[in-house]
Amino acid sequence: METAKTKHPTFKYLILSLSLSFLLLFLFISLHPNRFQALLTTTVTENRPPHSAFVSSTEDLKIRPGYTSYDTYIQRQLNKTLNPKLREIWTTRDWDRKIQVFSRFFADLKSEKFVADSSKCLCVGARVGQEVEALKRVGVADSIGIDLVPFPPLVIKGDFHNQPFDDETFDFEFSNVFDHALRPEKFVAEIERTLKSDGVAVLHVSLSRRGDKYSANDLYSVKPLVKLFRRSKLVRVRKVDGFGLDTEVVFRKTKKNIKQGFLNFLFLF
Repeated sequence: METAKTKHPTFKYLILSLSLSFLLLFLFISLHPNRFQALLTTTVTENRPPHSAFVSSTEDLKIRPGYTSYDTYIQRQLNKTLNPKLREIWTTRDWDRKIQVFSRFFADLKSEKFVADSSKCLCVGARVGQEVEALKRVGVADSIGIDLVPFPPLVIKGDFHNQPFDDETFDFEFSNVFDHALRPEKFVAEIERTLKSDGVAVLHVSLSRRGDKYSANDLYSVKPLVKLFRRSKLVRVRKVDGFGLDTEVVFRKTKKNIKQGFLNFLFLF
């Protein structure tokens, strides 16, 4: 009888300890869903072969093979971004033309209340920053771009698989380089992490034609994007004509609450 009595408090402490651990985990998921999602995504991708960027290639999203390491992928992207002939074209002949086209896109998005003059904006994979300059010209002054190669003052250095910004920094994010993402789920997770609640993400993608030799994936419908944007709702899909990209997809990040966090917590088990 004495032995049973001495074990009983130990068992109670074990149950209490486990309960507190689960409670702390639940609170963390509820209060920091972006960090938790990024942690899960990083853990999954780091234990996967470098060429396998999605859970698996699906019928509507094909990951291009051939990358033996992430460094190999980065070097291939730099081969395009640092190409002196392309950079000369981007900063001369194409400069004004692209700014005018981007300005029309952003003016339309402003008229539909997806972005405002007061918005803090990020252009993902902006190269020399024509889209950033276009946002500024339509009145959205607080705009910046990231790319592997900086182009100050419009574009700072950054990898879109690991954005150099804090959680919930931006009201609006735009990108037309989804096809260059080796790890599409990480690309999207970083957008959702740095996007504020109720913020808007706009992607320009190609569904009717394949990207160039530097693309890392091929997208055939919007369905994979809807699956990847786990914390956002699809707002609109429309046809556009944007430098070989034919479809504009708009997402709005949903507001998380304690109930939703608890459901995510239960989903783990």
